[in-house]
Amino acid sequence: MNEKYYEGILEYISRNVDRVFKSPNKLFPYPFIDPGSVYDGNLWDWDTFWSVYALMAYEKTLCDGGTFRKKLARAAQGNVLNFLSFQLEDGYIPMMISNSFPQPEGEEPYLIRKHKEGVILNMHKPFLCQQACLASALLGSYEWLENYIPKLEKYFECYDRYYYSKKCGLYIWADDVMIGVDNDPTTFGRPRFSTAGIFLNAFMVLEFKAMARILSVLKRTERADEYTEKAGLLSEAIQRECYDPKDRFFYSVDVDIKTRSYDCFHKGLGIFWNTLPIKIQTWAGFIPMYAEIATEEQADYLVNEHLKNEKTFNSEYGIRSLAKDEKMYNLEASGNPSNWLGPIWTVVNYIVFRGLMYGRYS
Repeated sequence: MNEKYYEGILEYISRNVDRVFKSPNKLFPYPFIDPGSVYDGNLWDWDTFWSVYALMAYEKTLCDGGTFRKKLARAAQGNVLNFLSFQLEDGYIPMMISNSFPQPEGEEPYLIRKHKEGVILNMHKPFLCQQACLASALLGSYEWLENYIPKLEKYFECYDRYYYSKKCGLYIWADDVMIGVDNDPTTFGRPRFSTAGIFLNAFMVLEFKAMARILSVLKRTERADEYTEKAGLLSEAIQRECYDPKDRFFYSVDVDIKTRSYDCFHKGLGIFWNTLPIKIQTWAGFIPMYAEIATEEQADYLVNEHLKNEKTFNSEYGIRSLAKDEKMYNLEASGNPSNWLGPIWTVVNYIVFRGLMYGRYS
């Protein structure tokens, strides 16, 4: 990186970093991190994970005797514990908790209230165990998680209960609300429980691996092996259902597939395929490289034919969030939903970068 930019970024972080650290309050019993500005005071799932991840790198540039590291460790641990404190009996954990999100003052957080009413919305994206591993690395110990293993198990049980399809072996978005990539056209505006997102499933593989690591370090070898197996089975399902050998790209898929009979029609050969690829090329098609799901041959093609293609993903300023030749490509500034239809996002480029490093595919 150009040294001028590097120093400028460090200076900006140093000047503003304290703003993301939040103290415990009436809603949150533990310190936490909130990188937001417009939505200040909220606790978000993958936002807190990537904030901690980035701040761990920033911490390595400091010579303060470990002061910042301790502060970051408490906040990372607090992020996880705050989310677990809101877990419901069936294992559901909301993806965001806020005092300000649409709800009358004094009532429970919106997503908690809706779930109790029987409305199945999306839950905490698969970054809880991954963040617990980050916090453990900062703390130098996994022992603090010992008493929370039952809660983490229930979190996965909830995913399996509401969002897992045995038919295709993939996890499914309940709707298009707060999916991280807000207006991903493979999910945005589509029917409820119809999309098995490549984003959701690839990161779930990493979440299973993170849980396996937690259990392994805590000497629960048998359970660790089960989560390692779950990661392997999900990787196989992604290869089987999401990888398109014709385009040689990983797609989200439509799971609302069944033979629909009318009177005497459609009584012969019925639908025997489990999913249909939603052939819209988003940046999420590269996450299987980061999650080490893609084979070396698949990754080579992803890099050389897709990633480097200036007509689709490659641009002067980084990797586009949506291929430029898609009909919904749009660079308009937007909030709620934020725009992922082509604009350059830092997290997109970092995940792709790490994918290139893991497999040495560049």
